Amino acid sequence: MRGWWREISELVLPSACEGCGAPRTALCADCAGVLAGVGAGEGGGDGRVRPLPEPEGLPVVHAAVPYEGAVRALLIAHKERGALGLAGPLGGALAGAVEAAVGGRDGAGGVRGPGRVGGAVEGRPLLLVPVPSSRRAVRARGHDPTRRVALAAAARLRRAGRPARVLPVLRQRRAVADQAGLGARSRRANLAGALEVVPGGARLLAAGRVVLVDDLMTTGATLAEAARALGVVHPPFTRGTSGRSPREGAQHEFEQRVAAVIASSPASFELNRNSPGTWIVAGGER
Repeated sequence: MRGWWREISELVLPSACEGCGAPRTALCADCAGVLAGVGAGEGGGDGRVRPLPEPEGLPVVHAAVPYEGAVRALLIAHKERGALGLAGPLGGALAGAVEAAVGGRDGAGGVRGPGRVGGAVEGRPLLLVPVPSSRRAVRARGHDPTRRVALAAAARLRRAGRPARVLPVLRQRRAVADQAGLGARSRRANLAGALEVVPGGARLLAAGRVVLVDDLMTTGATLAEAARALGVVHPPFTRGTSGRSPREGAQHEFEQRVAAVIASSPASFELNRNSPGTWIVAGGER
């Protein structure tokens, strides 16, 4: 109800930019450009990011933009304050990270940035699997922010000619503590075994290229747990020459587990650029 009323009120009442406070617009041109990676340079925009220490089982993660300034304000406004009109622009950024994660490239051979998705159309659809929020969090916020942004990203990908849909097949199998204030080790312990695939989810996951999606990566514990839960019913061996399992000697094509997020620490982009062997993720909210 809170989100619905806000969407209606923003149609008739002046608003301020959720990123910088500029008057009479929910998202100004400058903040929209930041979210789309304009001016990010070679250190930002659709880059691979890895936390330090890296949790076991973390998939290959691509982030659209650094988590700072206007991007941080926009993510918090959408998630915590019900600024639902931001789902479209945030979904555009996520779509760019998804393209990078699966190897979508533009005509010049470079990964397309947020809002500029494209690349060759593949026969297999992209299946965006959002990291689930707890029922308590969804009730408190009045919406599921990650699922909403994933739906916007899938729509953006389809408009660009790439088959995509959202598969919300993950759910929490037990309660977890609030992640705020927990360090990397505590987050891993808090989330260990917390997620599972819903009944019937394995069949749905076999229909395309699976991409885990979330709004933000901090320590990587949540994405690692989500990848573990998927692996129970959907190992990354997805295509082969026979119906036999890889252990039985069939020739299979290995498909690495990948994930895409809207934002990660600025340091993760900078260290990725300057030293390929050194990665870090610092701070942030989940």
